[in-house]
Amino acid sequence: MGLEGSDTWSFMRDFLDKCGSGGCAVVDGGFATELERHGADLNDPLWSAKCLISSPHLVRRVHLDYLDAGANIIITASYQATLQGFEAKGVSREEGEGLLRRSVELAREARQVYYDRCTKDSCDFLSDDRYWKRPILVAASVGSYGAYLADGSEYRGDYRDEVTVETLKDFHRERVKILVDAGADLIAFETIPNKLEAQAYAELLVEEDIRIPAWFSFSCKDETHVVNGDPIQDCASIADSCSQVVAVGVNCTAPRFIHGLISSIKKGTSKPIIVYPNSGETYIAETNQWEKSSGVAEDDFVSYVGKWRQAGASIFGGCCRTTPNTIRGISHAIRTK
Repeated sequence: MGLEGSDTWSFMRDFLDKCGSGGCAVVDGGFATELERHGADLNDPLWSAKCLISSPHLVRRVHLDYLDAGANIIITASYQATLQGFEAKGVSREEGEGLLRRSVELAREARQVYYDRCTKDSCDFLSDDRYWKRPILVAASVGSYGAYLADGSEYRGDYRDEVTVETLKDFHRERVKILVDAGADLIAFETIPNKLEAQAYAELLVEEDIRIPAWFSFSCKDETHVVNGDPIQDCASIADSCSQVVAVGVNCTAPRFIHGLISSIKKGTSKPIIVYPNSGETYIAETNQWEKSSGVAEDDFVSYVGKWRQAGASIFGGCCRTTPNTIRGISHAIRTK
């Protein structure tokens, strides 16, 4: 699915129109959360990407869980899948490339299984019983450099001084090309913790002439800043300047900051805004645990989707610690609005 000229601008807006929810779409939710619920042990530097090696059937199953919940966009299990990370685990370069491709193939397979098994009692049928194949995109997840470090730095953005734009482009380059060639519909650059990495992604998309669209999604610490302290408006402006980027937003951020962040992002871009917050808990890297924090919890934040929509967001989902129930609630909220 190549993009040329003005096609870039229309890609996401055309998709949103086809979703039949007043110009809104639903992204899936927490992936590792569901893998663990199905019995996977993710205490590993590869995190959810470990299941590409050990339990690919569970990856496909989680994708299907979210499709059943109403997702229009499913995100591949490649967030923490890097060639460098696989090599550190003793996986050969060739095998690592195959695992990256497999992450996209599993999502595409789940989409086809979902389409094949749709029945008349699903939400994919219109009132006149004419079958409507709900539009579903496969987004290839690209986690930040900090995610590869597996030390929680994607939640801080405090990369070493020697990490430059060139360092980051070289780190991500081959993974992005492999995911694109595997047949993803778009690239989800997720949990971006600083302006530096956003700039690296923007330059990489141009240098490699990437022919599928992308979104930039940032991890934020309050209503106006990404986690390292850079203004989200500046980060959004970088995304806005890149023609391949078709949506800009935030993920793995506390729900209580989302409304203000939407307003801040709108100052830097007119592109569609995507929000998929976490449960409102705080990740503690030293213990690999999530701790309760003040603010809106998962059971509550679905009720805020209407306000986020009024504020200007059009793509909604969940990140860490959210579940298919969260996504089912979001889907119901936007489709009954």
